[in-house]
Order: sequence, then C-alpha cells, then structure tokens
Amino acid sequence: MASFSTLPLSDEFLTNLNSLDYKEMTPVQTQSIPLVLEGKDIRAQAKTGSGKTAAFGIGLLHKLDSKSYLTQALILCPTRELADQVSKELRRLARPISNIKISTLCGGTPIGLQFASLDHHPHIVVGTPGRILKHLKKGTLKLDNLKTLVLDEADRMLDMGFSDDINSIIDKTPKERQSLLFSATFPQQIKKISQAMQKNPVEILVESIHDDANIKQVFYEIDRNKRTDSLVLLLQHYSPQSSVIFCNRKQQCKDLAEELWRSGFHAVALHGDLEQKERDQKLVQFSNKSSSILIATDVAARGLDIKDLEAVINFEISPDPEIHIHRIGRTGRAGKNGLALSLFTASEAPKVNAIEDYQKSALSIENISALKPKQGVKIKPDMNTLCITAGRKSKIRAGDILGALTKNTQLAGKHIGKIDIFDIVSYVAVEQAFTKQALQILSDGKIKGRKYRVRKL
Repeated sequence: MASFSTLPLSDEFLTNLNSLDYKEMTPVQTQSIPLVLEGKDIRAQAKTGSGKTAAFGIGLLHKLDSKSYLTQALILCPTRELADQVSKELRRLARPISNIKISTLCGGTPIGLQFASLDHHPHIVVGTPGRILKHLKKGTLKLDNLKTLVLDEADRMLDMGFSDDINSIIDKTPKERQSLLFSATFPQQIKKISQAMQKNPVEILVESIHDDANIKQVFYEIDRNKRTDSLVLLLQHYSPQSSVIFCNRKQQCKDLAEELWRSGFHAVALHGDLEQKERDQKLVQFSNKSSSILIATDVAARGLDIKDLEAVINFEISPDPEIHIHRIGRTGRAGKNGLALSLFTASEAPKVNAIEDYQKSALSIENISALKPKQGVKIKPDMNTLCITAGRKSKIRAGDILGALTKNTQLAGKHIGKIDIFDIVSYVAVEQAFTKQALQILSDGKIKGRKYRVRKL
C-alpha cells in the first residue's frame, strides 16, 4: 500500500494526517486522491468502510481557498447520519487550514436554525438532497462559485427517491466544476447521472466483494413459523455483545424489537417512521454500548459508522446478493474477527444460491438444531445513556460534561463512556453500576456554571 507521504501535500497537511493515524492509503484512496488533486472527474465504486471520505476530502481540502468566503464544495449524502459523519471527518482533516467553515444541512432539524449558518457563506456544505434543494430555492445557499460537487453513496440516494432532487441541484451548479461520484453499486440510473454531471470521468473499481478472511459466515435453514425463535437461539448460542439484525421491511423491525424485548434482550429498531430525535437517540444508545442489538432495514442502516461490531444477523436474506455482501461487510473490520449469520426457509433457497454464485465460493449451511444456547443469556448492555438538555448551541463540549461528572466527585473517568454532542442536546454513556450516581451528580450540579435538566433514556 502507498503512504500518504507520497502525495503532493503540504507538510502541515501530512503532519495532521499522521496525527490522525492515517499511515497507508486504502485502495480507493490510492486510486482517487491523485486524480482529485489533478482536478479530474471520477466515478468510483467502493463499499462502505473503504475510506471514501478521505478519498475525496483530502484533495478537496488541499485545493480549497480558505481566504475566499464562498461555498466552494458541496457534498450530497443519502442520510443525516452519513452527512454528520462526513462533516466530522472533514473537520478533522481540515485542522491545518485556518478559519475553515463547514456547514451540515439536513432534514430533521428546523430549517430556520440553518439560515444563520449560511449568513456567512461556508467553504464546504454537506447535506441531504431534499434540504439542500430547499435552501437553493429560498436563495439561502448560493453555488455560483462551486468548484467541486460530490455525490457520496449515490446508489442509496436513488433508492431513497432523490433522483429528481439531485438533477435539480446539478442544474443549479456551475458547468465548470469538478464532479466526484462514489457509489457501492453502478445501476443504470447511476450511469445516467454520471453522464449528466461529469466530463470524461475516470472510472475506479475497488473490489466490491468483502474480504471475508476475518468473517465467519453461517447460514441456517429454519421452519417458516420459527424465525423469531431461531433468532433467539442464535443470540443465546453466540452471545454477541453488539449485533445488527437486518430485516427487509420496517414493520418487521418494529415487531421484532418488541418480541426481543419480551424475551429479555435490549434491542432498538431503526426504520423510516422515526422522528429524527428518536433516530438520533437509538443510534447513540447502540454506538455507546447502552443497547446491544440494533434492528434495521438496509436503507435505515446506510451510512452508519458502527465500530467493533461483533455480528451481523440476516433475519431475512436480501433478494440482492450485492446488498447481502454490504450487510456482512459491517463486521470483521480493521483486522478483527466478525460473525455473519443468516436465517432462511426452504422457499428462500434460491436467494442463498444467488449469494453463493455471486461470491464464487461455497457457503456453510448448518442445522439450527445443532445450536447449544447458553441458559439464561440476556446479553445485557454495559452502559446506560443520560440525556442532557444542552448541546453545541450552548457551547457545551465533551470535556465540560466529563469534568462535571468527575471533578470533586467519587466518579472516575474510566466509568464514563462515549459522549455525543448535538445542537440542543447531549448524551453521555455511563457504566450500569454508576448510572444512578452520575444522574445525581448532573442533576444537583452544574455544567459550565449552569444547571441543565438530565434524564436517563
């Protein structure tokens, strides 16, 4: 693999990359970054977790004119979660550049709060197509000086019905610009959008089949009316401390979450009917280890940054083998071992055969009756989540919350987990045994000299 030091980047930029532990480029970065720096249009196929944000972000930031307070780059993402993730990573990459402004514009938050952030034009805007188009129509976002347009996870934006919005946004950008398109798959509609927005794009293909050397993948044939019982058997046998369970329909997600709760498992469901606040809370609970099981559809889970995922379970197999590969590719990352388990009935055997053909390798199919569930297994999460009614708008930082919990108290920092700061609310994970104590400290005390309401989720 090539080192980042081989790129024509400034010493400050390389020093920052090194501090962020960016040592060697991933395949998509190796192929993309030099072309982005040259100003070429690219159409890249790469799976989730392949390092796409740095692949377009490093070149984009290096060419940015930070002294010109005009919007020079627009990055479109399918979901708010991916947009937030991209914005955070760009801010980390942009540390050597002084006075850089990056705004995130997504649905699910009041549009009025976003007007103020656009009064002084941001250098980079990251957002979802629907909200970006609203700002363009209102005239609050101006793209006259746009130099770079990025479509991230373009195939999922099409799956979510954003095709017309994307075309409308493209129409409002300058004809002379660099266009970068990243997609896990290349359906015909992606090629049409590429033709409409790009000039002689260089096509980059990164191996889409996940390297399964670290993933143990097992399929279990089950009776049609024993699907949930079989899932419980899997959970009791393997006892994963963090798992994502994929369903094909949102109603199935809701029903399954309720059934698992009744069986004693702490599960949260992610689906399209949730308000953004509820969605944020569920994702926070799962990512900070306050919930052990996340149940989701493919669209709801797209763009999530889930680290240290022990298992992926397919409650139902996807009819698309490529989607199946993307599902299981969420485990076994960064050299760690992962587990991919799939349930199927006799009528779903053709889907299993399609996956086998796609992978070009035989699948391991075992009998569900061979499982030996450990008695009394409940897979309890390690942490609880406390919600504080203060966030970025109140100038609250993670260090302020950690200080309030540990300064002059009996609570140690090692008992505090992940801290997530949103615009008007913050969440902090606390070990189960110390939750009551932490709740009392925050309720009775102050953060940065002010009292805020606190509750346990």
